[in-house]
Amino acid sequence: MRPDLTLLRDLIEGSPGFGRGPAGAVPEALIREAEARVGPLPPSYRWWLAEYGHGRAGDADIATVGPGGTDDGMYDDMYESVTAGWRLDGDRLCFAVEPDCGDGYHFVLGRAGEAGEYPVVCRDGADGCEYPVAESFAGFLAVRAALSRGLRDGPVPAVARLWRSTPGVLLDNGVHIYGPHLIQERNETFEVPRYAPGWVLVGDDSGGDGLLMRRHGRDRVSVHRLGLGAVCADVAAEGERVTDDLLGWLRAGAPLPD
Repeated sequence: MRPDLTLLRDLIEGSPGFGRGPAGAVPEALIREAEARVGPLPPSYRWWLAEYGHGRAGDADIATVGPGGTDDGMYDDMYESVTAGWRLDGDRLCFAVEPDCGDGYHFVLGRAGEAGEYPVVCRDGADGCEYPVAESFAGFLAVRAALSRGLRDGPVPAVARLWRSTPGVLLDNGVHIYGPHLIQERNETFEVPRYAPGWVLVGDDSGGDGLLMRRHGRDRVSVHRLGLGAVCADVAAEGERVTDDLLGWLRAGAPLPD
């Protein structure tokens, strides 16, 4: 899914340990200079640079772009700069690193995905082994936020896959799938754990109906629509099944029955 940058801002502003560092926002001209050295940067990371410049996502320090303005490239090797020589290793570009020789997070430059985003892998700081983390920089931030809130990969597999690309979705028709910064609060507000144990509220239609999925069991893919004031234990019987393919449904515009 294409990252939703409005929801990404909400995630950053609403997640403890996330946000702006000492360096300021990076002008577009300097972002282009950095791209001339390391190659095209993914759109959601470019957005981060233009909005925040430098900052943290939990324990991970996110690289910025040096101030430029010199002919000798003196800022290219600044440790915090994404153009520092140690950051580019073949088709891996390290954009975030944990302190004290901790894990590093890399864009896989050879595998451009949807909307120009790059997959993100984590390289273990101890043994150098890699494992996949997200499908975009925005997804990396969503995954970090989920972990910091004790949500692990997400409440159900389909939402976990969504978060690896974007911290939620808000479509023109009002369908809103929550990111990790909202999902706990929404479930508590509508008392889903009390009235519908075994279910999770993953979103709503902005018109009074919730979108719920089973936490456990064989059918963890179906999405059911039910009034937020009518949440009950038997969501499947009382509600309306709208899809068994959350991501495909969202890509199609999330049509809802009249």
